[in-house]
Parts: sequence; structure tokens; C-alpha cells
Amino acid sequence: MIGAILAGGAGRRMGGAKAVRTLAGRPLASYAAAALAEVCDRVAIVAKPGTELPDLPAVERWDDEPAEPRHPLTGIVHALERAQGEPVMVCAADMPFVTARTARSLTASGTTSIAVAGGVLQPVLGVYTPDVLPRLRRAEPNAPLTRTVEALEPVLVPVPPAEVRSINTPEDLADAEAP
Repeated sequence: MIGAILAGGAGRRMGGAKAVRTLAGRPLASYAAAALAEVCDRVAIVAKPGTELPDLPAVERWDDEPAEPRHPLTGIVHALERAQGEPVMVCAADMPFVTARTARSLTASGTTSIAVAGGVLQPVLGVYTPDVLPRLRRAEPNAPLTRTVEALEPVLVPVPPAEVRSINTPEDLADAEAP
């Protein structure tokens, strides 16, 4: 299985370059990389060309072209294409609280499995198997990702809501830094 850190967004609410923002002295993307590395044979960060990314040891960079649209769906599709028939575990670069234990729980079914926290589908944390690639390619690129992923009828894996907390704004980052 290949781990894919999704970092293709513009990060407008954060002021750009979310993956390199630091939390407790480490880039945000490094937390997802550490969790995925415990479960996956390889880890890559998927971003649009020219995106500023942190230098993460043993993490490949996969540029998702073209530069538009900036949507998590395009990153997931790109990761599945690059994985050449292997399943891909995705985690958003702005989810620093995901643990290796939660990542492992997503692999248990052996099929497409998506995290659910507090009853809310988390399509940017899950395992996508190669069989869903044709349907993801045909999906409307601007449709809500939740609707697209629900149509795949994935296995839903309950995860702690605190682990899927996203860091989207400078205020979120400050709150995460607070004791």
C-alpha cells in the first residue's frame, strides 16, 4: 500500500502553503507522513506543480497536473494512477492528529474504506483501492467529494473526531499549539 498526503489545495484561508506551516516545530505534513509511514510501504506527497512543500525524509513528491482544478478528487485520482494497481491510503496534509493506529484500522477490510468521525464522512482519510479508479475518473470534478465517495459505497470506519481535526486557518493553528 502507498500512502498519499494530499497537499494540492491553495490554502487560501491559511494564507497559502499549509503543508509547510509548523505545529510544535514540525511542518503540518510531517505528521501525516509519520502516521502513513507506519502502515504503508511508500509515502508520497501529492501537490500541484510549484506548490511549496516541506522536505520530508523518505517522502516522494508527486506533482498532480494540470494545475487546475484544485480539488482533493484530482489528488486521489493522481495517487491511484501513480500507484500502478496498488491501494492508496490518503491523508490530508492539514490533519496532524491522525495516528498510525487509526491508519491501520482503515486497512482492515481490504477494500475501499473511509474514516467517519462523529457521523461525518472524512473522504480525505481513507484507503482507495484500484477498482474505484474508473468511477473516480468519471466523477464530476467540482462535485462535493463526500457525495462522490459515498457513491463508491465504501466500508465506513469510525475514528475519533479529534484525529480528523483539520488545520485550515491561522487561528486553528494557534488553537492546536495551545496547551
